[in-house]
Amino acid sequence: MNPHTPPQTPHLILGGARSGKSEYAESLLKALDPPCIYIATAQALDGEMDERIRLHRLRRGNRWKTRECPHQLPQLLDQLEKDQKPVLVDCVTLWLSNLLAPQSPLSPEAGLDALQETLSRVTYPLFLVSNEVGGGVVPDNALARRFRDLAGKANQRLALASRCVTLVVAGLPLPLKHP
Repeated sequence: MNPHTPPQTPHLILGGARSGKSEYAESLLKALDPPCIYIATAQALDGEMDERIRLHRLRRGNRWKTRECPHQLPQLLDQLEKDQKPVLVDCVTLWLSNLLAPQSPLSPEAGLDALQETLSRVTYPLFLVSNEVGGGVVPDNALARRFRDLAGKANQRLALASRCVTLVVAGLPLPLKHP
């Protein structure tokens, strides 16, 4: 990415677990003026997730300002419009799983509608990371199947609303949609 050329965003970065998608997304923002805003959708509900979050923070360093947002992602993205800073959302699928919880303030479908609408309005550099989850075995329970289907539909809708889409496999970025 040329530092003098504005990035073509929104940019959706897809990949499987541990594919290198987060590292790739972070590398795209290194060419942009700091501070960058990292929107973390994960919730530290156990020791394993605590460790994952710790490692992500360590890797990112201090050029990032972290905002935790497990539920109200579209609203936060709208609020950040006034700052005009580069934003990385990591990740959409964790956000969707948070919306599946009974205590969620909105349904996953309503959240996805609002997110897609927000993408059409933002004018700052916006990068979204999402898991590609539908390539494996059909889940054996209704909640897991609902999540898989929701994530697949979300990725389709976000890809349609994004100017760029990249699939990361084995750490290698494969461009799917670029202007």
